[in-house]
Amino acid sequence: MRVKSFKPQFVVRIPEHIADRTLYICLECNITIHKCACGCGEEIALPLDPKQWKLIYDGQTVSLTPSIGNWSYKCKSHYFITNNNVEWANTWTENQIKKNRIPLKKKSFWDRFKL
Repeated sequence: MRVKSFKPQFVVRIPEHIADRTLYICLECNITIHKCACGCGEEIALPLDPKQWKLIYDGQTVSLTPSIGNWSYKCKSHYFITNNNVEWANTWTENQIKKNRIPLKKKSFWDRFKL
């Protein structure tokens, strides 16, 4: 069953059990994690980084940008989280997915600590 909204929860550590309809936000680790909004049960981890996802918090609600495209999972769901609400986006073709994937740069251990 599709999720209509998420409850944001700021945490110091990501919990072992990921609850349904909860968006965990760990600022120490620069990551968010939630179960896929389509209801498939996959855990979706998003790195908070200017080149990947940006979190906007207004004191009550959160938004993530850009969209969340779960291309590596069977469901291939595609949605936005805006003011805690799920907004469904168009399904992408395999060509669109390949063309728009962000290449991940491999960093050395020490590069992670450079300012």
